[in-house]
Formats: sequence, C-alpha cells, structure tokens
Amino acid sequence: MTEWTYLLLCLVFLGVAVTVASAAAGVRSRRGRPAADGTGRLMPAAALGGLVLVLLTAVFDNLMIAVGLFSYAEESISGLRLGLAPIEDFAYPVAAVILLPALWTLLGPRRTQREAA
Repeated sequence: MTEWTYLLLCLVFLGVAVTVASAAAGVRSRRGRPAADGTGRLMPAAALGGLVLVLLTAVFDNLMIAVGLFSYAEESISGLRLGLAPIEDFAYPVAAVILLPALWTLLGPRRTQREAA
C-alpha cells in the first residue's frame, strides 16, 4: 500500500480541480458562450485572486508554524519550503483558484433564449 504524503494529497486536490475545470470548459463551449460576452474577465480576476491567496498563505502559514500552532512530519513532506511553510501548502489555494471559477461556470446562472437574442 502506498504511504500517503502531503504531495500525493495535493495531487489529488489539483487533479479534481483540473477535472472540474475541464468539464466547465466543455460545458461553456457547448453553451456557445464566447469570451467576448463579458466573462473574459474571469481569468485575470482568478489569477489576481490566486496571487493574493498564495501571498496570504505564505504569510500566515509561516506565522502559524513559527508560533508552534502546527508542524509537519518531515517524512511526509517533500522538503521544499518557502520560509517555514512546505511547498505543498500552496497547492490548496492554487486548487481553489482553478476550482471555484469552474464551479461558477457549471453552477452559475444560465442565459435564457430571450437574453441570448
């Protein structure tokens, strides 16, 4: 049996996020909604949100680790760190930035025939 590490767990989260984003892209293209319909701002907004999330993760993970709120078993992480925070911690905000716009696309409001005309 494979021993789970934080890296494997991160790959699962990222894999789910990419799968849902791929499904959302397929649904969007079947709906015939080009990027020029005003939703083309979604990617830059998601990228900016992702940058903010990664910066906040770097700051607050380092603070929480420094004051001893939690720690990581060295054998369960890759060893790459940004400050005190293992690099694996940054997969979660990246997964959120991929997943949330995809869910917005899949679950958001649909245009009716009247709105499309």
